[in-house]
Amino acid sequence: MTNPPPAPEPAAAAETSESTAPGDRQVPGPRLPGEPRRPTLRSDLRSSWPDGLVALVITAAVFVLLYVRIRNKTSSTVTVMPFMADAGGFWMYFLSQAFGWSALLWAWGTVILGLMLSGPRPGRLPLSGPRLERLHRTTSLNTIALIAAHALLFAAELVRHDTAAWNSAVATAFVEAFVPGGYDSGTGQVAIPVGQAALYLAIPLGLLFYVRHRIGPKTWRVLHRCVIVVYVLSVWHTLLYGTNVWYDGWFRTSVWLLQLPIAALLLLRLLRPARRSEKLPGRPGTAAGARTGWTLRLGGRLVVAAIVVALVAVVASGRDGGRSVPPQDTSSTHNHD
Repeated sequence: MTNPPPAPEPAAAAETSESTAPGDRQVPGPRLPGEPRRPTLRSDLRSSWPDGLVALVITAAVFVLLYVRIRNKTSSTVTVMPFMADAGGFWMYFLSQAFGWSALLWAWGTVILGLMLSGPRPGRLPLSGPRLERLHRTTSLNTIALIAAHALLFAAELVRHDTAAWNSAVATAFVEAFVPGGYDSGTGQVAIPVGQAALYLAIPLGLLFYVRHRIGPKTWRVLHRCVIVVYVLSVWHTLLYGTNVWYDGWFRTSVWLLQLPIAALLLLRLLRPARRSEKLPGRPGTAAGARTGWTLRLGGRLVVAAIVVALVAVVASGRDGGRSVPPQDTSSTHNHD
């Protein structure tokens, strides 16, 4: 797989320490012991290490799984790129894949937390509201770190296998890994720019939370909702470029299946928003602006409902856009280089 980058009103940061009172007036929310009145990047970085340690353990487990499957020639990656059967020779690429998968998983969790915070919450949760908010912020920061590690390792692998002088190899790898349009091989021509877009959107959208008092809460909320785009790009990048999920089968279907809870929570969040100002009135207002807003909100709810139906159909039918598995003696020469 590759670049994820991670996710949405959902995602990269929570509407923390700001709850909604009647009339949409914002008042300070409850704080955890020892937490500053306004959560800062420094305080959240200090709080993120347990979550980050779990992410590293998961990444290590995914790397071992990928490595063993490559060595045993049971991975579809070997089908796509037979030369990568040398697991030891391409260990850095597989480590990059492992970071990509854990980044996507952390982005998924961050989206789920964000939707729970901004919509109706279940009656019983194992964590209190403030702890849930802080977890949302720390998973967001760790998602960005995992994405960065994924991209840097991909670039390092390009440098490692480049026979040119080191400065030329580094320059080429930088262009291919970080400059849109710089990678011109196979499916990477589309998939890599999609992943880069997710990366370059995830960082500012995730960190804007810490300066929301400067840009204004309303502006921040509007920008924060764009984080869903980051998650969509991440999943798209994975399905396009992740050789582990290129072919039809349970693994690719599972990726689609994981999108169902997000789509369902997003629909619920739109139907029952926490903010009174975001609720859809029974009928549009008489002013032109009010009618336009009402139409757009209704349209958004209908689109998300259609997405839920489409996801159910994809998972139930197994028609998820995957390729048919070629015969065992494939002579595929697809190359990610």
